[in-house]
Amino acid sequence: MILRVQCYAGRKADERPVRFELGGTEYVVEELVDQWYGPEATFFKVRADDGNLYILRRHDAGDEWTLESFRRLK
Repeated sequence: MILRVQCYAGRKADERPVRFELGGTEYVVEELVDQWYGPEATFFKVRADDGNLYILRRHDAGDEWTLESFRRLK
């Protein structure tokens, strides 16, 4: 499944995700719940406009994004 992420660029490029497309469906990030750093990636736990939680991973090398986790809240 292809994941495309559009980010807010504040003080630095790709500061945080604002919307993403997954499997042909576009989601708007309503809340950045958490963010943490790994050795080679940055993780973002977000609540999307469908009410569900997603953990998105931005790999430092190559600026690739992957979906690490999904949690249905409804």
